Amino acid sequence: MIPIIDAHHHIWRQADLPWLQGPMVPRIFGPYEPIRRDYPIEEFLADISGSGIEKSVYVQCNWAKDKAVEEVAWVQSVADAHGWPHAIVGYADLLDENAGETLKRQSAFPLMRGIRMQLHWHENEMYRFAPIPDLMNDQRFRKNIARLADYGWSFDLQVFASQMGDAAKLAADNPDITFILQHAGMLEELTPAGRAAWRDGMKRLADQQNVVSKLSALGTFIHRNDKAHIAGVVSETIEIFGSDRCLFGSNYPIEKLWVSYADLAATYRNVMSPFSNETQQAVFSGNAKRVYRL
Repeated sequence: MIPIIDAHHHIWRQADLPWLQGPMVPRIFGPYEPIRRDYPIEEFLADISGSGIEKSVYVQCNWAKDKAVEEVAWVQSVADAHGWPHAIVGYADLLDENAGETLKRQSAFPLMRGIRMQLHWHENEMYRFAPIPDLMNDQRFRKNIARLADYGWSFDLQVFASQMGDAAKLAADNPDITFILQHAGMLEELTPAGRAAWRDGMKRLADQQNVVSKLSALGTFIHRNDKAHIAGVVSETIEIFGSDRCLFGSNYPIEKLWVSYADLAATYRNVMSPFSNETQQAVFSGNAKRVYRL
């Protein structure tokens, strides 16, 4: 069995997450009452037991903006105590004039590997996170994202198909930063036209050699673990980006709303089984080791 690195998961304390407090705010992934609680590392380790997961990467989960450093500090303390996770992608508000100071403080933590600031915007308000579609073109954002190269950090890029042109230019203008496309470009419109727009955007991103794609959260818009859907997105993404620029991520515990970790991992193994051992090794572990320096 080829070991897997989970390149995208979360652990959290409900008290730190504004979106898990008060009334349930509509989210892309639907009703989420079952996960409106603490999701500690102990539960994550129990969830992955027997799945062949050998390492993992924590990705920020929207603590309050002024607690960006505290989030990294807490996750580092969890890793120090448990040996998991093995890398951290934190948050910084790259529109903040003091973002450079935030990055400097986060750099004190040895597991820091990158930043995610969610840029996705959609005409459907439920799918919208950023206030405007072209936030990545803001000059202060551009100035601050360039600072990631000073630390050798990546940027976890989360955009929809309509934003991929701007995202490709952002990557082209920052060749020293690795951009990790979240959730294989978040294919949400499954009509022929929607798939064509996604495919075109993915090709524009893949033209930039410093962009890689994460094969994660493929149940987000359909709210189920659908082998055929996952197989289609995975095969097309690997065809577009190449096997050396794709990596697996679980997006747990979000996906826990509709599938166990064991079943999720089994589906991906099944979907990847027609590919060569070399490709499977790259997608399941080798690329994550390189990209996140594990």
